[in-house]
Amino acid sequence: MLIDDSNTIRRSGEIFLSQAGAKVVLAEDGFDGLSKVADHKPDIIFVDIMMPRLDGYQTCALIKNHRDFKDVPVVMLTSKDTLFDRARGKLVGSDQYLTKPFSKNSLVEAVIAHTRQHKDAAHGN
Repeated sequence: MLIDDSNTIRRSGEIFLSQAGAKVVLAEDGFDGLSKVADHKPDIIFVDIMMPRLDGYQTCALIKNHRDFKDVPVVMLTSKDTLFDRARGKLVGSDQYLTKPFSKNSLVEAVIAHTRQHKDAAHGN
């Protein structure tokens, strides 16, 4: 799942992930994303930090505080990568940070790394 208020980012993320064989669900803000998380139960969630209404930190915290989704990896997307941002992301439970504009490789590598860890944890490995 990719949650971002930028149509350009959503489209490029969808293209990159689809080309790699992933099924992609898009959401344009945190509220839209939260309802789609419940409906689609994604394996990984990419969420933009700077969004109107519900920002990425709030969205991540709500996902991580929900018993059904707390183990779903959340990767924060940001155009400003500072130590403060990383620390705040960790506080709300994010699993990784990607700086925008992201590359196809960085998105795909995040999916592979986090979904493999997620599956290993689910199987007690």
